Amino acid sequence: MEANDYIYGLRAIIEAIREGRHIDKLFIKKDLQGELASELFALMREHRIVAQRVPVERLNRITRKNHQGAIAMLSAVEYQNLGNLVTTLFDDGILPFIVVLDGITDVRNFGAIARTAECCGVNGLVIAERGSVSVGGDAVKTSAGALLSLPVCRERNLVNAVKFLKESGFNVVAVSEKADCNYTLGNYDVPTALVMGAEDTGISPEIMALCDTRVSIPMFGHIGSLNVSVAAGVMMYEVVRQRLNADLEVI
Repeated sequence: MEANDYIYGLRAIIEAIREGRHIDKLFIKKDLQGELASELFALMREHRIVAQRVPVERLNRITRKNHQGAIAMLSAVEYQNLGNLVTTLFDDGILPFIVVLDGITDVRNFGAIARTAECCGVNGLVIAERGSVSVGGDAVKTSAGALLSLPVCRERNLVNAVKFLKESGFNVVAVSEKADCNYTLGNYDVPTALVMGAEDTGISPEIMALCDTRVSIPMFGHIGSLNVSVAAGVMMYEVVRQRLNADLEVI
């Protein structure tokens, strides 16, 4: 984590929120109290910023400087509203292509996925507000700058986000090694949302139950799964392949 990815100290964080800086995550010491703390809490409620209460040891691992019990992780991008993004895509006559990342926490995987997504004409990435990667400077660098132009929607409830995509007419496709359907047999010539899960836990059961289609990438070696960024790349280019063969717009 680079120093310019976070700020520390109550007054500095308060001023950052007032200036409209995009706070990705906010860590606050469990027993934080006082006048400045109350001012910060009021701003958090006003701007709907959710904080994680953590032991002071966790804050000290981020910085040994005088953090005053609060550290804010800054987002390198401005998050988009999923509803607005989907509406704009349909209004513009674009065949939407969205990638939903469920529980992806590794910044290098996230950056690699974003880079491939931008190359494939993906219209947006959807991540969760909690339990997901932070879009900081490291992620932007790993994505080769793709995250500066690729819309990212950060949702408080990823299950509700997937429900919204289904209700909006998307074919929601879960990618899992446990699925029986070969990934090339899926239909991606319609509004499509690919769901990729974390390598260790996969797609959550709640989201898996919502998916319209479940597909897998065949394995022929001794290792049971692909790196998630590689699997995402395979899937995204299959969408591109099918749409090109059908003479459909890929962006």
